[in-house]
Amino acid sequence: MTSEKLTPHTIITCHANADFDALAAMIAASKLYPESALIFPGTQESSLKDYFIQSAMYLFNFLSLKDIEPHAVQKLVIVDTKQRSRLTHVEPILAQENLEIHIYDHHPATEDDLMATMEDCRPWGATTSILIHHLKKKNLKVSEDEATILGLGIFEDTGGFTFASTTEHDFIAAAWLKSMGMDLDIIRDIISRELSAEQVALLSDLIDSATTHVINGVEIVLTEISLERYMGDFALLAHKLMDMESIRVLFAIGRMGDRIHLVARSRIPEVDVGVICTSFGGGGHGFAASASIKNRTMSQVKDELFALLYSHVNPQFAVRDFMSAPVIPIQARQTLAQAAEIMTRYGFKALPVTEYDDQVCGIIEGSVAEKAIGHGLGEERVTEYMLEDFHSVTEEQDLYEVMEIILGHRQRLVPVVREARLVGVITRTDLINILVQEPARIPEAYFSGKRQERNIRHLLMERLPQPILDVLHLAGQVALDLTMEVYTVGGFVRDMLLGIANDDLDLVVEGDGIVFATALAKHLDARVRTHLKFRTAVLILPSGQKIDIATARLEYYAYPAALPVVELSSLKMDLYRRDFSINTLAVHLNPPSFGRMVDFFGGQQDLKDGIIRVLHSLSFVEDPTRIIRAIRFEQRFQFKIGAQTDRLIKNAVRLNIFQKLSGVRIRHELQLLMEDIAPVKGLLRMRDLGLLQEIHPLLHFPPTKDALLGEIERVITWYTLLYREPAPHIWTIYFLGLTSGLTTEQLMVLTSRLQFVPKKAELVDIIRKQLRVVSMKLGLWEKKKGTAADLYDILAPLPLEGVLYVMARQRKQDLKKAISHFLTKLQDVHISISGSDLIAMGGKPGPDFAIILRAIKKAVLNEKVKSKEEQWTMAQRMVTSLAKQSSIDQRSLER
Repeated sequence: MTSEKLTPHTIITCHANADFDALAAMIAASKLYPESALIFPGTQESSLKDYFIQSAMYLFNFLSLKDIEPHAVQKLVIVDTKQRSRLTHVEPILAQENLEIHIYDHHPATEDDLMATMEDCRPWGATTSILIHHLKKKNLKVSEDEATILGLGIFEDTGGFTFASTTEHDFIAAAWLKSMGMDLDIIRDIISRELSAEQVALLSDLIDSATTHVINGVEIVLTEISLERYMGDFALLAHKLMDMESIRVLFAIGRMGDRIHLVARSRIPEVDVGVICTSFGGGGHGFAASASIKNRTMSQVKDELFALLYSHVNPQFAVRDFMSAPVIPIQARQTLAQAAEIMTRYGFKALPVTEYDDQVCGIIEGSVAEKAIGHGLGEERVTEYMLEDFHSVTEEQDLYEVMEIILGHRQRLVPVVREARLVGVITRTDLINILVQEPARIPEAYFSGKRQERNIRHLLMERLPQPILDVLHLAGQVALDLTMEVYTVGGFVRDMLLGIANDDLDLVVEGDGIVFATALAKHLDARVRTHLKFRTAVLILPSGQKIDIATARLEYYAYPAALPVVELSSLKMDLYRRDFSINTLAVHLNPPSFGRMVDFFGGQQDLKDGIIRVLHSLSFVEDPTRIIRAIRFEQRFQFKIGAQTDRLIKNAVRLNIFQKLSGVRIRHELQLLMEDIAPVKGLLRMRDLGLLQEIHPLLHFPPTKDALLGEIERVITWYTLLYREPAPHIWTIYFLGLTSGLTTEQLMVLTSRLQFVPKKAELVDIIRKQLRVVSMKLGLWEKKKGTAADLYDILAPLPLEGVLYVMARQRKQDLKKAISHFLTKLQDVHISISGSDLIAMGGKPGPDFAIILRAIKKAVLNEKVKSKEEQWTMAQRMVTSLAKQSSIDQRSLER
């Protein structure tokens, strides 16, 4: 018996080979047309098919055309296409007279488009976004499951909001879905699906077969594959290939069974893949399209494809079309003052630096030259402060290489070379003029502007303790209430990204930092210390934790090595005054932007690459202590000082910049280095760069002292792991090692240069003098096989730093073990008897008490007396003995 066919008046469908956007748009349309039936034409994406079978079939009223009586259909709603050739599965319905057709689509118009009764076609990133616009206008709601499927369509067709076709309307639609309960975890799991073993092998074949063709100046990659049967997710493999190989235009051709599948992707406006695929009977938009081709061979498809490409690809601008020529360079032998004069005369912001035969060796920026002159360095050669690590292009290259250099690498000027010789330049102004005239040429990666932003809220939640997270949330809310902006910045952000614990919070406020600090302190019940000149404050929480709060400020230096002069500024200028790019990262705390990371200066990339890089060429001239800091960070994180930064360090050393720096600032940075994770490597790096010699010749040490410094580091590490209190002053121990072999007069000269406070200088000198005696006594103690008490008497007068230094200097393992025994056991020995106890025993206060107490301690140290009772017995015996002796002495005197 044949089942009776359904007679719905309204049908909703989409194009053949449907994607997630098509499925989602159908479901959204069903909310606008509640009495409709849905006809899904099927898909070639296996993961979509699986998801559809598992979820959509029982959630929504999907039917097949064979279940429907075509003559009963009065209205056909079509989503995500308007091409008749892509709707063959509903051809019997399209053949009906007086059929009302409603179309919702985001693809460009073609000659194959249907005539519609009602049409809403907008160039948005996803058709689903258009349907959601209508749902919102009608105040219709969707369930959490529906919101997730609709969100899936938007996420896939916008590439997670990264495709150039994405519009603000797609973001608005996604925000509305989130409010409806969209589950991002499900979307992530489906969008980020892993490849099967078969797909990985096929991807490898696609990579191997890929060939690059230059058509009208545009690089186009063509890859092909032949299979006996259909392989799902061909579009996914094409997308993976594009990402892996950084391809800008890709055509992937796959022969599968009896047809040819074409998947095309483009990231540039010169190649509209939608037009190309439409010519093959497929469709899509300018950045993503596909076609399923019958009755043609692979060779025929390729020939037709190349013909279409040569006729449709718009030629790109070559560098020669918009470079500036001839060029006015600065010669490598010329000075910064001469460079500044040329730039002022012609209104340039930067100049290429050339050597013989017009070969480019660097770039000097106007701002660097002007600041250098302000520091009295105008007669220095431009080569000392030019950018050495620069990018250049040839005349044949296109706009995108230039754009990557100027926007991506922040290089103000790009030299154009022919056989290594300078023939032109492209400036930032040149590029801006091009992009203003043709904004469609701006790649999607640059739409967000110069600051690189991403939200790291999830990292904050994962890596920060709850109390700190609570403080950050509170700070953001307080700033919002005060109409200010607040960011956590610097080392706190850097270490959080590296997974290193750091509870030293630094906040920067765009507004009045002191007003903000006062308001935040009230919420935290904290004390406030302010610095009016710098508009900074320190909050001291009840737990003792401190929070540094600063007003966004700009610092400039009146002369080399000076302290900074401060002016108010924006966040970007505040971050620009910092030492290294890895310390310029900021995280916005204001709701609802909490967790948005701001990276103006490429700090994220330098963290990833493990590079220490200064922000400008005069950084070390303005503050030479940054050199020691660079070495400290290099060793702490096992990073590498960048080539340009390394050259600037060497140049600063050559200029004797450290001679102008106060001893206090140098000593502070040396102390931080010696108390960091890898102090000896840091000291060796300083020596290799000539820094110790530059600070003072007496600080320089020969390689013969390397072993001593290494042993000091091992001894300190060993003692630190004992977790004993009080902790030693580590810097003092290293300083003893560095100054070993110096005379007292030389030591006084060095401590004077480093501006030691008198008491600290005297302490170091006293320890050095004690060490000579101690070393001699230890040798005798070992030779005579002295007691533990004797060892105690030798080492106890030394401060802890002196004992650790003595231990590091010892070459004999037996003596090292003896000193270790003193540090872990003997120095903790205390006796149970006091002067009060001796009085209670009948003793009379006087010198005898000291003799008794010393004798008891010596006995305890040598383990001849152990318990309190034994100590008491010994004390009583000595009190009685000394009393008798005193009585005898008294009678002798009376005679």
